[in-house]
Amino acid sequence: MKPTPVPPTLYIEGPAFWTPTLPGWDAARAAFRGEGGLADPPAKRPSPQVLAPAERRRAPDTVALALEVAAASMAGSGRNAADVPCVFVSAHGDLSINDYMCSTLATDPTVLSPTRFHNSVHNAAVGYWTIGTGCMAASNSVSAYENSFAAGLLEAAVQCAADQSPVLLVGYDTPTVGPLTSVTDSQGLLAVALVIAPGRTARSVAALDWSVQEYGADGTAPAPLSDAAKTLAHINPMAHALGLFEALARLEDDSPPPIGLPLSSTLSLQLQLRPIRD
Repeated sequence: MKPTPVPPTLYIEGPAFWTPTLPGWDAARAAFRGEGGLADPPAKRPSPQVLAPAERRRAPDTVALALEVAAASMAGSGRNAADVPCVFVSAHGDLSINDYMCSTLATDPTVLSPTRFHNSVHNAAVGYWTIGTGCMAASNSVSAYENSFAAGLLEAAVQCAADQSPVLLVGYDTPTVGPLTSVTDSQGLLAVALVIAPGRTARSVAALDWSVQEYGADGTAPAPLSDAAKTLAHINPMAHALGLFEALARLEDDSPPPIGLPLSSTLSLQLQLRPIRD
């Protein structure tokens, strides 16, 4: 029997993070290292400069969140957003708009807003991004419920390895509202992003070894280490990214253990971060 091929090492650039209590990667990195606290008062929703002012005001929270971290990640990578393929991932999409649409259809369907309907689709955020940046590269919108971040990361890693091209990964989720709160407990605003590249550059912050294995093999999703991460541990499905981002924040001090992110009841995405050495 032939041995299973080992996927190539990839490289992470431009980590980005946003939640009201940690509005930006600099704040999150410091807090995850125990060198900073939570924003008090919490920040208001982001205002991504990718959009024109009128679009910025009309954009729903999901779009504002996703575009804020996407732009920050591209700035950190030093790459041109118009040239980089992207994978946007959200477990739920825009729950607030979907609650509005369902309640309006049930009570007075003739007043349904075309603009809000337009923003209800799962690929709304990536659509805004590609239009706002003029990106003509491949784009994708992924959802896998509680395993969405892992599924999106796997999609981006496979694309990067197969095409030998950098890929922007953006993950975001927002609170559940209305009757949906009885079936899914999503709270607060949380978004993350990073660029996965096939080779090391001056902007690389970590090497990433990755593989798909049987669930539970060689590594598990790490428990939050910092007090800041503990406050976000169950905020919404995108909190599954916390282990990776805490490890990135602490990489220069620690040798992180393997991270296992569930993909399904039988498979997991196994990650191993390594520092960049001269």
